[in-house]
Amino acid sequence: MVSTNESTDAAAVPGTAEQGSGGGKANRQIPSFLVIGVLSTLFYLGLYVVARMVVNPQAANLIALAVSAVANTAANRRFTFGITGSEGALRHQLQGAVAFVIGLALSSGVLALLDVAAPHASKVVEVGGLIVANGLATVVRFLLMKVWVFKK
Repeated sequence: MVSTNESTDAAAVPGTAEQGSGGGKANRQIPSFLVIGVLSTLFYLGLYVVARMVVNPQAANLIALAVSAVANTAANRRFTFGITGSEGALRHQLQGAVAFVIGLALSSGVLALLDVAAPHASKVVEVGGLIVANGLATVVRFLLMKVWVFKK
């Protein structure tokens, strides 16, 4: 539960003002979540490609996902769910870590499957698999953030 001391500053965050029913609120949150998701995915993939130059696929995935997950949770906290201020930020990051673990399991699973099914797959194939896994993780992440992490 978000403390009443946290400012929601909905007027400064397009798409987060609370009006009407919960369904309308979700309709405003989804576009923001999608934009942040696309930017986070691009950030994650860029980090993965750079890390992959020096470490194995699993380590690159862990590094890229850990860094991008913290940024993703902070951005969604502010822009999708309209929560500002530092109160509750650590708790939100810790709760967001659950979504991180799910995403890590999905992406690590894809990389492990590729290693078995196509051990000499190119980095392009690795990235393609990670995009699919990230898409699945994104759906889970939104649901967790909506109903648990940033529940108002």
